[in-house]
Amino acid sequence: MAWSIANLFKPSDRDVAAHRLYQETVTQARKPHFYTAWGVPDTPLGRFDAIALHCFLVLNRLQQDANTESFSKQYSGAIFDDMDRSLREMGVGDLSVGKKIRKIAEGFYGRSAAYARALDEGEAATVETLKRNLYGEADCPNDDALNSVAAYVLDSVDVLRGQELNELLKGSVRFALLPGEDE
Repeated sequence: MAWSIANLFKPSDRDVAAHRLYQETVTQARKPHFYTAWGVPDTPLGRFDAIALHCFLVLNRLQQDANTESFSKQYSGAIFDDMDRSLREMGVGDLSVGKKIRKIAEGFYGRSAAYARALDEGEAATVETLKRNLYGEADCPNDDALNSVAAYVLDSVDVLRGQELNELLKGSVRFALLPGEDE
C-alpha cells in the first residue's frame, strides 16, 4: 500500500462519521415544524438553541456507552468547527472568532448541563428548562407548544437510547418523529 503526505491531511473515517452525524443533527434541528408550529424563534439565537438541544440529545446518548468518549470529542469538534465556519461566513474577523467560539461553547455546555439536570428531574423540569433555553428570547411560548416540545425531547431520548450505537458511530441518527412525519 502506497503512503503519501496527503494521508496526513485526510480525515479519518471516524472524523467523517462525526461530521455526518452532526450534519444529520442540524438537519433535524432546522425542520420547519420547530419554528412554525412550536414557535421556536426563527432567529440566529433560536436556531442555535435548537441545534444545541439536538446536539445535547446525541451527546447524552453517546455518553451512555463508555467506549464512545473519543467519538464524542470528535462530534463536539464537528459542532464547533461548524460554528467557527458560520461565524467566518457572517464576517466575524479572525481576531474575534476565538472569543466568540469560547462564548458559544460556554452557552452550549451550560445549556447541556441544564438539559441533563432536567432529564434527571423529570417532565416538569424539562418543560421549565426548555422555556428558559430553547425559548429564551421569545415572549412566553404557548403551553401546548412547550409541552409538545418537551414530549418530543423525552421521546427522542427514548428513540436514541434504542438506536444501535454502531449506527451513531457511522454517522446516522434518528430522533422522535415530528407530527405529520412517517417512519
